Amino acid sequence: MRVATRALAAALVLAAGLTLPGMSCAAGGAAGGTARPALASIPPAPLEEVPYVQTPQSVVDAILALAGVQRGDRLIDLGSGDGRIVITAARTHGARGLGIELAPHLIDLSNRLAREAGVADRARFVAQDLFDTDLSGASVVTMYLLPDVNLALRPKLLSTLAPGTRVVSHDWDMGEWRADRQVVVPAPNKPVGLERTSTLRLWIVPARVDGPWTDPRRRLTLTMKQTFQDVEAELRADGMPVRHLGGTVAGRSLRLFAIDGGPLVRLNGTVRADRIESRLSMGGGAPRRLALRRD
Repeated sequence: MRVATRALAAALVLAAGLTLPGMSCAAGGAAGGTARPALASIPPAPLEEVPYVQTPQSVVDAILALAGVQRGDRLIDLGSGDGRIVITAARTHGARGLGIELAPHLIDLSNRLAREAGVADRARFVAQDLFDTDLSGASVVTMYLLPDVNLALRPKLLSTLAPGTRVVSHDWDMGEWRADRQVVVPAPNKPVGLERTSTLRLWIVPARVDGPWTDPRRRLTLTMKQTFQDVEAELRADGMPVRHLGGTVAGRSLRLFAIDGGPLVRLNGTVRADRIESRLSMGGGAPRRLALRRD
């Protein structure tokens, strides 16, 4: 875990109730690779690396299971430590992976371990600042950082990653962006913390649906307000009162339903760039196809 200063790391560790020998608050396996969280709340200070601690292999397996990693996935591990997440994804799941790490000796170690595991053609490691890393080709992103680093990364994750990309964070959340799924797994070999467990959180990057959408004849307008994966909407159509809807967008899948106490309205759709292909049910009638385009 490479993060701003030891003072910041110590404060976060104490807040989390962790006890670490010699100020060793680093995560491992999926840790490291940043030198600048770049939040206004962090006072300027010389950057200093935080020691590295391995993520137990049992937790690595749980991370990959939670993300549903499979052949064809491209995984990027932000702070790859000794490379175990990327190597396991390649060896066990048939995925391709890229590990981002600052420490040269860990890059050398990871590349050696990948060769020994016979996956050097699918597991690559580079010394790079995670804030400068191109994430656009990833279908899975894993990380074990610190809360402020997660928050600093959040805009990049939401703006760069394709809808449907799975993001898994070890132990730390993303602030107001609530996890789509959360599990607590045993971690008997975890070298940090009072409890030998790890909390893993999964997010599915949502498609961007904020704003007005209309049908081709402009007889219906759906105006959505999006907060991460949560959506509130107004549906305006000829000959009917305004309806208020709520729901979620998970990847490219949009689900809305009436929340105003009126007759049933339900919309299920798939978001494809600037259009939504959907089926709309109103008043208990049969669903009808509805194509919407961003206005």
